[in-house]
Amino acid sequence: MIGTKAVGATRSAPARGPRLLVTVLPGLWVLAVLVLELTVPPGLRLEPLLAAAPALALALGGECKRVLLGGACALLALVPMARFGPRDPSSAPLGTCCSILIVLVACGLANRRKQRLVRELHRTRSVAVAAQQTLLRPLPHRLDQLALAGGQLSASRDAVVGGDLYEAAATPYGVRIVIGDVRGHGLAALDTVAAVLGSFREAAHDEAELAAVLRRLERTLRRHLRERTAASAVPGRPGAGHPVAEEFVTVLLLEVRPSGEVMALNCGHPWPFLLVGQGLGSPVGPRRPGPRGTGRRVLPHRPSLPRVRQLAPGESMPPLGLFPLPDLPAPTRCVLLLPGEALVLYTDGAEDARNAAGDFFPLAWALTEAARGGPVHPQAVVDRVRGALLRHTGGRLGDDAALLVLRNDRSRVPAQLSVPVPLASDVQLS
Repeated sequence: MIGTKAVGATRSAPARGPRLLVTVLPGLWVLAVLVLELTVPPGLRLEPLLAAAPALALALGGECKRVLLGGACALLALVPMARFGPRDPSSAPLGTCCSILIVLVACGLANRRKQRLVRELHRTRSVAVAAQQTLLRPLPHRLDQLALAGGQLSASRDAVVGGDLYEAAATPYGVRIVIGDVRGHGLAALDTVAAVLGSFREAAHDEAELAAVLRRLERTLRRHLRERTAASAVPGRPGAGHPVAEEFVTVLLLEVRPSGEVMALNCGHPWPFLLVGQGLGSPVGPRRPGPRGTGRRVLPHRPSLPRVRQLAPGESMPPLGLFPLPDLPAPTRCVLLLPGEALVLYTDGAEDARNAAGDFFPLAWALTEAARGGPVHPQAVVDRVRGALLRHTGGRLGDDAALLVLRNDRSRVPAQLSVPVPLASDVQLS
């Protein structure tokens, strides 16, 4: 309850200021006009400016009652002007009164139309959000003893998803995960995202080999591009004139086996990061004698300092859509994921994001900061990195960015599978 109240307080505090401004500013305008009218020479008439009060309330986004309040203040201001003004009291500003009433009626009609359009916009936006979330479904929190969390930021304003994609599925062959990046960004890439995700959701369960899943994705993408090409050749049809000659998708396909071994097929996508939280070293490697000759045998642990390492298990293939796949694409052994350790999958929009000074976003540093202080919590890592990315760019992304965090919560991993993992970089904080 304390946390909920705190969040509600922080959200309502910024909204109180604009509401108070909408309420007070028309009254301040009327007061200023009244003071000037009573002090200027008789030849200068300023009371027609009172008609701007309800229009000012409407322009500031005020509700109907605030517009009426602005009009009432303007009408009441005519009383002291007629009695104490520098002109003859018998010359009441009847024209100004009619002008205020006309503006008030017009503002009321405009406010009703605006409220109707706002309701229609909210309904349309809710439908669009539901459709986009159906396309890129939220990941389950747990999948076959693996903790998952994902998040995406679209470069298109008011869009929930864009040109990045990710999905995870528990299959008889292990947990299979795909993350990809469609050429382009925003809503224009949604149809390609839908084609690739739909193919993965079927192939992940149907195909026994990971290479066969990748081939299904390639065939689906090529068929989709052929249809897009045919549509672009017919004037007036949806997609006409859209360039598809250089359309491609980078894809990283992973298979997490019950042993913790992670196999990968990479088509032009960044390799993931291995993330180890503080105090989460997990047993791996050959057994050694315990202390004091007790006969107990313990397993060595990874260092307990939080660290981030980008994996580099091998060369990647070209992105899908540019060149045909090799005849026999063999999966690469990516890493042995120990209990408590996490893989961080991402798209290049995260590390290529720049701030106003042109500096790239330090993704490895942000992940290391997110792993400080204890175990790796996937949702916390996603939220912290997303917040750091928005602060770095000022909320203005040049490309879509997606992040997926996968933590191994299985109790044990066979020791005989432990082999050194090639690393591209190592970021460690003391």
